[in-house]
Amino acid sequence: MSKPPKLSLASIVASANPPANRQSAEIVQLSTNSAPGGTNPRGTLKERAKQLSVYLEPPVHDQLRDIAYTERTKIHQLMLEALDLLFKARGALSIDQLTTPR
Repeated sequence: MSKPPKLSLASIVASANPPANRQSAEIVQLSTNSAPGGTNPRGTLKERAKQLSVYLEPPVHDQLRDIAYTERTKIHQLMLEALDLLFKARGALSIDQLTTPR
């Protein structure tokens, strides 16, 4: 039994090209700087934001998770609320004041 012939990049590309008698598909260039309706032109929160790790003792994490479940919200939202309260107590700008464009 003989070995199958080795494929080359040229043969793969040649086999991928459609025959000349068929219509080829039109190539469309997508612009990355325009935002479709409803999306943020500055990018997603994950692209814009800095990540911060917080180490919590298990009972603290459990209580935070329980509050989030009871209020049907996410821990992230509760953490932002806590930061706003901290900023207010220290006389600093709120998250909304910091993130709204001037």
